[in-house]
Amino acid sequence: MRYTITGRNIEVTSGLRSTIEEKLGKLERYFNPDTEAVVTLSVQKEQHKIEVTIPVKGSIIRAEQSSSDMYVSIDLVEEIIERQIKKYKKKLIDKKQSAQSFSDLFISEEYNHDDEINIVKTKRFAVKPMDPEEACVQMELLGHSFYVFLNADTEEVNVVYKRNNSTYGLIEPEF
Repeated sequence: MRYTITGRNIEVTSGLRSTIEEKLGKLERYFNPDTEAVVTLSVQKEQHKIEVTIPVKGSIIRAEQSSSDMYVSIDLVEEIIERQIKKYKKKLIDKKQSAQSFSDLFISEEYNHDDEINIVKTKRFAVKPMDPEEACVQMELLGHSFYVFLNADTEEVNVVYKRNNSTYGLIEPEF
């Protein structure tokens, strides 16, 4: 596995680099040697955050974790990624184009049926044309953390969502 490690408001020391390579190195058994892991370290208000993105053909495996200590964050993010990989193994490998990113050993491991995704409820609703600001107001009125709407300007289905820092995000699809 190849690593691209960058730091924001933090210097990536050789100790941090070796810890990241050691911890994420445990995940190498799941991937081919040419798979790249993009790691971003940042510090804000005494919170040490690590974001790991592993692009695999057709999908992205991503996790982020923050704590008061960067080494703790590194441990936690490694566990999250391993859990994601195991949980979604069948889905990831069923996509033929994605399978080439994973090692043969991982692909041949027995699949655990307990990890299947089980959709228990389907909801249908009318999508009303509105601007993103109005969608944010509707989301707040409903007490939800996201809201699906038809963007009146672009005539596309968009999603607004509440971010951790009390701001909002907008998801616009690309076709």
